[in-house]
Amino acid sequence: MRRTIYAGRTIKVHLDDDRWEVVERADAVAVLALDGGKVLGVRQTRPAIGGRTWELPAGLVDRGENLEQAALRELSEEADLTGELRRITAGYPSPGFCTELITLFEATSLSARPGTPDTLEDVTVEWREVDEVWTAITEGRELSSLTTLLGLAVARSRRAGG
Repeated sequence: MRRTIYAGRTIKVHLDDDRWEVVERADAVAVLALDGGKVLGVRQTRPAIGGRTWELPAGLVDRGENLEQAALRELSEEADLTGELRRITAGYPSPGFCTELITLFEATSLSARPGTPDTLEDVTVEWREVDEVWTAITEGRELSSLTTLLGLAVARSRRAGG
């Protein structure tokens, strides 16, 4: 039996069988965009972890959107870009308690497309060398997400011929 114990703006928390706490959250997308040896990222404050992160452009899928529409919207909102999308993979970042599924796309044929930034976000766009940002994150000098690390691993693997 499932009982809702909290309903907020972006999550619901349920108690299943009076035992398991389950966070229900909309699915999300992330976008890997490369230009030569550089990767597009955004620096932003993440109150949940008390710091600023460097991440791939990403966000929740809005009601009525498909995954591709959400990815293009996020790319436009966060970086004023658009492009052609190719799905890389999808996975659950915290399957032990959260329903959110994140789909990772690669954007190619990038071009300018001004977006309407989310007024709740303070985002700074940064193009960085793939290996430099990989090292900064893996050595703990930069905060990020596992989705970003996955995107960087894909970029590094392709450069290595994998």
